[in-house]
Amino acid sequence: MKIGFDAKRFFHNKTGLGNYSRSLVKLLSDAYPDNDYFLFNPKKSREFSINNYSSKVIEVNPNNYLFKKINSLWRLFFISNTVKNYNIEIYHGLSGELPIGLSDKIKKIVTIHDLIFIRYPKLYNFFDRKIYYWKFKYAAKKADLIIAISEQTKKDIVEFLMINPNKIKVIYQGCQDVFKKKYTLEEKNQVIKKYGLPAKFILNVGTIEERKNLFSVVKSIKDIDIPLVIIGKKTSYYNEIHQYIIDYKMENRVIHLSELDNIELAIIYQLATIFVYPSIFEGFGIPIIEALYSKTPVITSNSGVFPEAGGPHSIYINPTNIDELKEKIILLLNNENLRNEVTDKGFEFVQKFNDERVANSINSLYLEIFKNDDNS
Repeated sequence: MKIGFDAKRFFHNKTGLGNYSRSLVKLLSDAYPDNDYFLFNPKKSREFSINNYSSKVIEVNPNNYLFKKINSLWRLFFISNTVKNYNIEIYHGLSGELPIGLSDKIKKIVTIHDLIFIRYPKLYNFFDRKIYYWKFKYAAKKADLIIAISEQTKKDIVEFLMINPNKIKVIYQGCQDVFKKKYTLEEKNQVIKKYGLPAKFILNVGTIEERKNLFSVVKSIKDIDIPLVIIGKKTSYYNEIHQYIIDYKMENRVIHLSELDNIELAIIYQLATIFVYPSIFEGFGIPIIEALYSKTPVITSNSGVFPEAGGPHSIYINPTNIDELKEKIILLLNNENLRNEVTDKGFEFVQKFNDERVANSINSLYLEIFKNDDNS
Protein backbone atom coordinates (compact mmCIF):
# COMPACT_ATOMS: atom_id res chain seq x y z
CA MET A 1 0.00 0.00 0.00
CA LYS A 2 1.02 3.59 -0.57
CA ILE A 3 0.10 5.53 2.55
CA GLY A 4 0.32 9.30 2.88
CA PHE A 5 0.42 11.24 6.14
CA ASP A 6 -0.24 14.82 7.12
CA ALA A 7 3.24 15.30 8.62
CA LYS A 8 3.19 18.89 9.87
CA ARG A 9 3.21 17.78 13.52
CA PHE A 10 5.74 15.02 12.76
CA PHE A 11 8.34 17.60 11.76
CA HIS A 12 7.34 20.68 13.76
CA ASN A 13 5.84 19.62 17.10
CA LYS A 14 8.10 18.54 19.97
CA THR A 15 5.42 17.14 22.27
CA GLY A 16 2.11 15.23 22.15
CA LEU A 17 0.95 15.33 18.53
CA GLY A 18 4.50 15.27 17.25
CA ASN A 19 5.44 12.29 19.41
CA TYR A 20 2.31 10.44 18.27
CA SER A 21 3.14 11.07 14.61
CA ARG A 22 6.81 10.12 14.85
CA SER A 23 6.16 7.01 16.93
CA LEU A 24 3.36 5.77 14.69
CA VAL A 25 5.31 6.16 11.44
CA LYS A 26 8.34 4.45 13.01
CA LEU A 27 6.24 1.54 14.30
CA LEU A 28 4.47 1.01 10.99
CA SER A 29 7.52 1.33 8.76
CA ASP A 30 9.51 -1.10 10.93
CA ALA A 31 6.72 -3.65 11.31
CA TYR A 32 5.30 -3.45 7.77
CA PRO A 33 8.17 -2.68 5.37
CA ASP A 34 6.18 -3.73 2.30
CA ASN A 35 4.20 -0.49 2.47
CA ASP A 36 5.44 2.89 1.24
CA TYR A 37 5.04 5.80 3.66
CA PHE A 38 4.92 9.37 2.35
CA LEU A 39 5.20 12.26 4.81
CA PHE A 40 3.66 15.44 3.37
CA ASN A 41 5.51 18.22 5.15
CA PRO A 42 4.62 21.86 4.36
CA LYS A 43 8.12 23.15 5.17
CA LYS A 44 11.57 21.82 6.00
CA SER A 45 12.33 21.19 9.67
CA ARG A 46 15.52 21.99 11.56
CA GLU A 47 14.42 19.85 14.50
CA PHE A 48 13.32 16.49 13.08
CA SER A 49 14.22 14.36 10.08
CA ILE A 50 13.67 10.85 8.72
CA ASN A 51 17.35 9.89 8.91
CA ASN A 52 16.69 7.08 11.38
CA TYR A 53 13.67 5.76 9.54
CA SER A 54 13.31 3.03 6.94
CA SER A 55 14.06 3.85 3.30
CA LYS A 56 10.35 3.24 2.74
CA VAL A 57 9.63 6.53 4.56
CA ILE A 58 9.75 9.46 2.14
CA GLU A 59 9.39 13.17 2.90
CA VAL A 60 7.42 15.26 0.40
CA ASN A 61 7.63 19.08 0.43
CA PRO A 62 6.05 21.78 -1.78
CA ASN A 63 8.01 22.07 -5.04
CA ASN A 64 6.49 25.36 -6.12
CA TYR A 65 8.01 28.69 -4.99
CA LEU A 66 4.61 30.14 -4.11
CA PHE A 67 3.60 27.11 -2.05
CA LYS A 68 6.94 27.15 -0.24
CA LYS A 69 6.20 30.72 0.80
CA ILE A 70 2.53 30.13 1.65
CA ASN A 71 2.88 26.56 2.90
CA SER A 72 -0.31 26.66 4.99
CA LEU A 73 -2.35 27.03 1.79
CA TRP A 74 -0.48 24.10 0.24
CA ARG A 75 -1.27 21.93 3.26
CA LEU A 76 -4.96 22.80 3.30
CA PHE A 77 -5.85 23.06 -0.40
CA PHE A 78 -3.17 22.31 -2.97
CA ILE A 79 -1.60 19.26 -1.33
CA SER A 80 -4.41 17.21 -2.90
CA ASN A 81 -2.78 17.37 -6.34
CA THR A 82 0.58 16.33 -4.89
CA VAL A 83 -1.04 13.38 -3.10
CA LYS A 84 -2.65 12.31 -6.37
CA ASN A 85 0.67 12.56 -8.23
CA TYR A 86 2.26 10.08 -5.80
CA ASN A 87 -0.60 7.58 -6.35
CA ILE A 88 -1.42 7.55 -2.65
CA GLU A 89 -4.07 4.95 -1.82
CA ILE A 90 -4.69 5.85 1.83
CA TYR A 91 -4.24 9.30 3.35
CA HIS A 92 -4.02 9.54 7.14
CA GLY A 93 -4.48 12.86 8.91
CA LEU A 94 -2.55 12.37 12.14
CA SER A 95 -3.84 15.42 14.01
CA GLY A 96 -7.53 15.91 13.32
CA GLU A 97 -7.22 17.43 9.85
CA LEU A 98 -7.65 16.41 6.22
CA PRO A 99 -6.82 18.58 3.18
CA ILE A 100 -9.63 19.85 1.00
CA GLY A 101 -10.09 18.27 -2.40
CA LEU A 102 -8.64 14.79 -1.94
CA SER A 103 -9.84 12.46 -4.68
CA ASP A 104 -12.72 10.14 -3.81
CA LYS A 105 -10.48 7.29 -4.97
CA ILE A 106 -8.14 7.94 -2.03
CA LYS A 107 -9.28 6.38 1.23
CA LYS A 108 -9.16 8.81 4.12
CA ILE A 109 -8.46 8.22 7.80
CA VAL A 110 -8.15 10.88 10.48
CA THR A 111 -6.92 10.55 14.05
CA ILE A 112 -8.72 12.79 16.53
CA HIS A 113 -6.97 13.12 19.87
CA ASP A 114 -9.42 15.29 21.76
CA LEU A 115 -12.06 18.00 21.43
CA ILE A 116 -10.95 20.01 24.45
CA PHE A 117 -11.49 23.26 22.57
CA ILE A 118 -15.22 22.45 22.59
CA ARG A 119 -15.40 21.15 26.16
CA TYR A 120 -13.37 24.01 27.61
CA PRO A 121 -13.87 26.96 25.24
CA LYS A 122 -12.49 29.51 27.69
CA LEU A 123 -9.03 28.00 27.22
CA TYR A 124 -9.02 29.08 23.54
CA ASN A 125 -9.66 32.35 21.78
CA PHE A 126 -12.78 32.77 19.69
CA PHE A 127 -11.17 32.56 16.25
CA ASP A 128 -9.07 29.49 17.11
CA ARG A 129 -12.20 27.69 18.34
CA LYS A 130 -14.07 28.46 15.11
CA ILE A 131 -11.16 27.34 12.91
CA TYR A 132 -10.59 24.14 14.91
CA TYR A 133 -14.27 23.28 14.83
CA TRP A 134 -14.51 23.75 11.07
CA LYS A 135 -11.36 21.68 10.41
CA PHE A 136 -12.32 18.83 12.73
CA LYS A 137 -15.91 18.74 11.52
CA TYR A 138 -14.79 18.68 7.88
CA ALA A 139 -12.22 15.93 8.52
CA ALA A 140 -14.66 13.81 10.51
CA LYS A 141 -17.30 14.11 7.78
CA LYS A 142 -14.94 13.40 4.87
CA ALA A 143 -12.98 10.56 6.50
CA ASP A 144 -13.90 6.98 5.66
CA LEU A 145 -12.79 6.02 9.16
CA ILE A 146 -11.91 7.98 12.28
CA ILE A 147 -9.37 6.84 14.86
CA ALA A 148 -10.14 8.04 18.39
CA ILE A 149 -7.30 7.61 20.87
CA SER A 150 -9.69 6.72 23.70
CA GLU A 151 -13.30 5.80 24.40
CA GLN A 152 -13.69 9.25 25.95
CA THR A 153 -12.63 10.91 22.70
CA LYS A 154 -14.98 8.66 20.73
CA LYS A 155 -17.89 9.78 22.93
CA ASP A 156 -16.95 13.41 22.36
CA ILE A 157 -16.76 12.96 18.58
CA VAL A 158 -20.24 11.44 18.58
CA GLU A 159 -21.65 14.12 20.87
CA PHE A 160 -19.98 17.28 19.58
CA LEU A 161 -19.41 16.48 15.90
CA MET A 162 -22.53 14.30 15.52
CA ILE A 163 -20.69 11.43 13.84
CA ASN A 164 -22.02 7.88 13.58
CA PRO A 165 -20.15 5.81 16.22
CA ASN A 166 -19.80 2.95 13.72
CA LYS A 167 -17.42 5.14 11.76
CA ILE A 168 -15.06 5.52 14.74
CA LYS A 169 -12.43 3.01 15.88
CA VAL A 170 -10.68 3.36 19.24
CA ILE A 171 -6.97 2.64 18.97
CA TYR A 172 -4.93 3.62 21.99
CA GLN A 173 -1.55 5.22 21.57
CA GLY A 174 1.56 3.99 23.32
CA CYS A 175 4.63 5.89 24.42
CA GLN A 176 8.16 6.19 23.17
CA ASP A 177 10.72 3.44 23.77
CA VAL A 178 12.84 5.77 25.86
CA PHE A 179 10.33 5.37 28.71
CA LYS A 180 10.54 1.57 28.58
CA LYS A 181 14.31 1.32 28.92
CA LYS A 182 16.02 0.47 32.21
CA TYR A 183 18.66 3.03 33.12
CA THR A 184 21.82 2.34 35.06
CA LEU A 185 22.61 3.67 38.51
CA GLU A 186 25.34 5.81 36.97
CA GLU A 187 22.91 7.35 34.47
CA LYS A 188 20.41 8.04 37.24
CA ASN A 189 23.08 9.61 39.48
CA GLN A 190 24.12 11.94 36.67
CA VAL A 191 20.56 13.25 36.38
CA ILE A 192 20.20 13.52 40.17
CA LYS A 193 23.38 15.57 40.36
CA LYS A 194 22.57 17.75 37.35
CA TYR A 195 19.14 18.81 38.64
CA GLY A 196 19.71 18.53 42.39
CA LEU A 197 16.96 15.96 42.86
CA PRO A 198 16.07 14.70 46.35
CA ALA A 199 16.05 11.01 47.33
CA LYS A 200 12.23 10.90 47.39
CA PHE A 201 9.85 13.17 45.52
CA ILE A 202 6.44 13.46 43.89
CA LEU A 203 6.44 14.08 40.14
CA ASN A 204 4.05 15.98 37.90
CA VAL A 205 4.59 16.26 34.12
CA GLY A 206 2.70 18.38 31.59
CA THR A 207 2.13 21.91 30.35
CA ILE A 208 1.41 24.07 33.38
CA GLU A 209 -2.08 25.24 32.51
CA GLU A 210 -5.35 25.39 34.41
CA ARG A 211 -6.81 22.21 32.91
CA LYS A 212 -3.85 20.17 34.16
CA ASN A 213 -4.69 21.23 37.73
CA LEU A 214 -1.16 21.50 39.12
CA PHE A 215 -2.35 23.95 41.77
CA SER A 216 -4.20 21.13 43.54
CA VAL A 217 -0.97 19.13 43.77
CA VAL A 218 0.92 22.05 45.30
CA LYS A 219 -1.86 22.72 47.81
CA SER A 220 -2.09 19.03 48.73
CA ILE A 221 1.55 18.81 49.85
CA LYS A 222 1.61 22.08 51.81
CA ASP A 223 1.72 20.19 55.10
CA ILE A 224 3.47 17.03 53.85
CA ASP A 225 7.24 16.75 54.13
CA ILE A 226 7.83 15.64 50.54
CA PRO A 227 9.39 17.58 47.63
CA LEU A 228 7.51 18.09 44.37
CA VAL A 229 9.24 18.05 40.99
CA ILE A 230 7.30 19.78 38.21
CA ILE A 231 8.29 19.25 34.58
CA GLY A 232 6.50 21.35 31.99
CA LYS A 233 6.20 24.61 30.13
CA LYS A 234 4.98 27.53 32.23
CA THR A 235 1.91 29.53 31.26
CA SER A 236 0.27 32.50 32.99
CA TYR A 237 -1.52 29.98 35.22
CA TYR A 238 1.82 29.27 36.91
CA ASN A 239 2.06 32.81 38.33
CA GLU A 240 -0.74 32.16 40.81
CA ILE A 241 0.84 28.85 41.83
CA HIS A 242 4.23 30.48 42.27
CA GLN A 243 2.77 33.12 44.57
CA TYR A 244 1.20 30.38 46.69
CA ILE A 245 4.59 28.64 46.90
CA ILE A 246 6.17 31.88 48.13
CA ASP A 247 3.35 32.64 50.59
CA TYR A 248 3.69 29.25 52.26
CA LYS A 249 7.50 29.19 52.08
CA MET A 250 7.62 26.10 49.86
CA GLU A 251 10.40 27.34 47.55
CA ASN A 252 12.85 24.72 48.81
CA ARG A 253 10.36 21.89 48.28
CA VAL A 254 9.08 22.68 44.79
CA ILE A 255 11.47 22.18 41.88
CA HIS A 256 10.47 23.29 38.38
CA LEU A 257 12.32 21.84 35.37
CA SER A 258 11.88 22.36 31.64
CA GLU A 259 13.74 21.78 28.37
CA LEU A 260 14.82 18.27 29.38
CA ASP A 261 15.65 15.72 26.74
CA ASN A 262 13.56 12.55 26.66
CA ILE A 263 16.21 10.39 28.31
CA GLU A 264 16.46 12.76 31.28
CA LEU A 265 12.67 12.85 31.52
CA ALA A 266 12.47 9.05 31.44
CA ILE A 267 15.08 8.75 34.19
CA ILE A 268 13.23 11.23 36.40
CA TYR A 269 10.03 9.19 35.94
CA GLN A 270 11.94 6.14 37.20
CA LEU A 271 13.40 8.07 40.15
CA ALA A 272 10.04 9.45 41.32
CA THR A 273 8.35 7.99 44.38
CA ILE A 274 4.84 8.81 43.15
CA PHE A 275 3.48 10.30 39.93
CA VAL A 276 0.53 12.64 40.58
CA TYR A 277 -1.66 13.70 37.66
CA PRO A 278 -5.00 15.21 38.79
CA SER A 279 -5.87 16.69 35.39
CA ILE A 280 -9.46 17.82 34.85
CA PHE A 281 -9.70 16.50 31.29
CA GLU A 282 -7.50 14.89 28.61
CA GLY A 283 -7.97 13.13 25.31
CA PHE A 284 -5.88 10.30 26.71
CA GLY A 285 -3.09 11.13 29.18
CA ILE A 286 0.23 9.88 27.84
CA PRO A 287 2.16 10.90 31.01
CA ILE A 288 0.18 8.23 32.87
CA ILE A 289 1.37 5.59 30.40
CA GLU A 290 4.93 6.87 30.69
CA ALA A 291 4.77 6.59 34.48
CA LEU A 292 3.32 3.06 34.40
CA TYR A 293 6.07 1.91 32.02
CA SER A 294 8.56 3.55 34.39
CA LYS A 295 7.22 1.43 37.27
CA THR A 296 6.13 4.48 39.22
CA PRO A 297 2.80 4.37 41.10
CA VAL A 298 0.16 6.73 39.75
CA ILE A 299 -2.45 8.92 41.44
CA THR A 300 -4.84 10.44 38.91
CA SER A 301 -8.39 11.64 38.33
CA ASN A 302 -11.34 9.28 38.73
CA SER A 303 -13.42 10.34 35.71
CA GLY A 304 -13.20 10.69 31.94
CA VAL A 305 -10.30 9.00 30.20
CA PHE A 306 -8.04 8.55 33.22
CA PRO A 307 -9.24 5.08 34.32
CA GLU A 308 -8.74 3.96 30.69
CA ALA A 309 -5.11 5.03 30.81
CA GLY A 310 -4.35 4.16 34.43
CA GLY A 311 -6.03 0.76 34.64
CA PRO A 312 -7.74 -0.87 37.61
CA HIS A 313 -4.87 -0.62 40.08
CA SER A 314 -3.81 3.03 39.95
CA ILE A 315 -5.06 5.31 42.71
CA TYR A 316 -8.00 7.56 41.76
CA ILE A 317 -9.24 10.78 43.31
CA ASN A 318 -11.67 13.60 42.67
CA PRO A 319 -9.27 16.12 41.11
CA THR A 320 -10.97 19.05 42.86
CA ASN A 321 -10.80 17.44 46.31
CA ILE A 322 -7.45 18.52 47.73
CA ASP A 323 -7.97 16.70 51.04
CA GLU A 324 -8.57 13.41 49.21
CA LEU A 325 -5.45 13.92 47.09
CA LYS A 326 -3.43 14.68 50.23
CA GLU A 327 -4.80 11.54 51.91
CA LYS A 328 -3.83 9.29 48.97
CA ILE A 329 -0.34 10.79 48.75
CA ILE A 330 0.23 10.11 52.46
CA LEU A 331 -1.18 6.60 52.05
CA LEU A 332 1.31 5.71 49.30
CA LEU A 333 4.25 7.45 50.97
CA ASN A 334 3.71 5.50 54.18
CA ASN A 335 2.96 2.11 52.65
CA GLU A 336 5.83 0.65 50.61
CA ASN A 337 3.98 -2.63 50.07
CA LEU A 338 1.04 -0.78 48.53
CA ARG A 339 3.39 1.25 46.33
CA ASN A 340 5.00 -1.96 45.09
CA GLU A 341 1.63 -3.59 44.43
CA VAL A 342 0.32 -0.57 42.51
CA THR A 343 3.58 -0.43 40.55
CA ASP A 344 3.68 -4.13 39.61
CA LYS A 345 0.03 -4.35 38.59
CA GLY A 346 0.23 -1.05 36.72
CA PHE A 347 3.20 -2.35 34.74
CA GLU A 348 1.24 -5.48 33.80
CA PHE A 349 -1.72 -3.38 32.69
CA VAL A 350 0.28 -0.95 30.56
CA GLN A 351 1.47 -3.75 28.27
CA LYS A 352 -1.86 -3.38 26.43
CA PHE A 353 -0.36 -0.20 24.96
CA ASN A 354 2.77 -1.89 23.62
CA ASP A 355 4.16 -1.06 20.19
CA GLU A 356 3.23 -4.31 18.50
CA ARG A 357 -0.42 -4.01 19.45
CA VAL A 358 -0.65 -0.39 18.29
CA ALA A 359 1.07 -1.13 14.96
CA ASN A 360 -1.09 -4.20 14.31
CA SER A 361 -4.28 -2.29 15.05
CA ILE A 362 -3.43 0.58 12.71
CA ASN A 363 -2.25 -1.69 9.89
CA SER A 364 -5.38 -3.84 10.24
CA LEU A 365 -7.42 -0.69 9.82
CA TYR A 366 -5.49 0.19 6.66
CA LEU A 367 -6.06 -3.31 5.28
CA GLU A 368 -9.75 -3.17 6.16
CA ILE A 369 -10.32 0.12 4.38
CA PHE A 370 -8.12 -0.97 1.45
CA LYS A 371 -10.03 -4.25 1.08
CA ASN A 372 -13.35 -2.42 1.21
CA ASP A 373 -12.14 -0.27 -1.67
CA ASP A 374 -11.22 -3.37 -3.71
CA ASN A 375 -14.66 -4.86 -3.09
CA SER A 376 -16.57 -1.73 -3.94
